[in-house]
Amino acid sequence: MRLADGIRKHGFRKWYERELLQSHAHLAFVFLCTIGILGSLEAASSARSMGDRASDLLTTLLCSAAGLWALRRYLLLLSTAEAVANQANCPECTTYARLNLLQASEDGRSVIVGCRKCEHRWQIDS
Repeated sequence: MRLADGIRKHGFRKWYERELLQSHAHLAFVFLCTIGILGSLEAASSARSMGDRASDLLTTLLCSAAGLWALRRYLLLLSTAEAVANQANCPECTTYARLNLLQASEDGRSVIVGCRKCEHRWQIDS
């Protein structure tokens, strides 16, 4: 979910929580893919026919590709959420994550927010 849409719909703290949960779900999928890779390699080593061995190796390749995609997605979501969270402190009063969305860029990746405590405005980029 884009930053502007997430803050508008859920608020900053809920957006951040959802991004972390989504990224860690991808990490869990990486773990499952690793188990699939190890299982298919084990099955390939004890396969009797070439067809069984080929299907086990194809499963290994598919699990590897899915695992790499999930790992890349995990790192992207986590780094984006952390980069935005590091910018969520008000520069004036140092209040964390108590902000209102004031304006969003066209692509939704950059937002202007205002502090709820001191009403200072600053820009957050994702």
